[in-house]
Amino acid sequence: MKRDSLARARQWLGPRTTHAADWPLDVLRLAKGTTTVSVVLPARNEENTVGKIVSVIRRDLADLVDEILVVDSRSTDSTAAVAAKAGARVVHQDDVLPDMPYMSGKGEALWKGLAASTGDLVVFIDADLRNFGAHFVSGLLGPLLTDPSVHYVKAAYDRPLGDKRGEGGRVTELLARPMLNLFWPELAGFVQPLGGEYAGRRETLERVPFVTEYGVETALLIDLLGLVGLDAMAQVDLGSREHSHQSTTALGRMAGQIMLTAWSRLEREGRIVASEAPASLLMQFSAEREVTVTDVAVAERPPLASVFDSVMEEGAA
Repeated sequence: MKRDSLARARQWLGPRTTHAADWPLDVLRLAKGTTTVSVVLPARNEENTVGKIVSVIRRDLADLVDEILVVDSRSTDSTAAVAAKAGARVVHQDDVLPDMPYMSGKGEALWKGLAASTGDLVVFIDADLRNFGAHFVSGLLGPLLTDPSVHYVKAAYDRPLGDKRGEGGRVTELLARPMLNLFWPELAGFVQPLGGEYAGRRETLERVPFVTEYGVETALLIDLLGLVGLDAMAQVDLGSREHSHQSTTALGRMAGQIMLTAWSRLEREGRIVASEAPASLLMQFSAEREVTVTDVAVAERPPLASVFDSVMEEGAA
């Protein structure tokens, strides 16, 4: 069965993998029709890059993108001011659905961005990109605007580490890819399963939960596979992605969150039965052998559709 799933992933690669150049703007403008598009950027202390990203989108994609939304995730720098000056609509993470319990992490910012945005199609772009081009957005929109059977599109790209090509995705290669091949081999064809650039149909994204920390990309792939199936998912090669790199210590915490996210999905699917929950405390050591202990537990926001339905029911009561 697993071999069949891996073969299925290889078959999927050809028809569901395209390149940004395959989606010229004139084709997308014709295909857009009345469909509305939101670009959402989760941003925490990204004053050096977020303004340029917003400016490029406004300059090159004004007739394709209807809304640019920056979610300020408790920044302590000028991220919000820079983004607003560049022309984005800025919302503060904690101002969106403020009656919901307090949570943190990247997935929380993405979920709040989905809630605050309005487009039929939602494109998520990380705010720390140093080589952003309009093709990052237009490429992801291509399959969604031209093929109604596609519900979710993930970016593929090279991730250099300094001058070394392909060495930037350390957690991807050491953890996420082996794990997906072991447990969800249908997803093995995604080149960058942890990449922060992807797009989807609102009606689909609102039907899946969002893990609040760095497990969000893993959870989305797994949950959407179960919801819409592999053939409704695609990827687009955007070339190369340059961004700020985290320390090995930070990547270790990220890996812990991804492992706990995968564990929760295996339990939910009934594929593992545990006598107790996995530990969430991660002990790490500095070069001087100083010890730090971090809680890498992940929380989860429910599907937005269920939240909105609940609000409507309360209003009608």
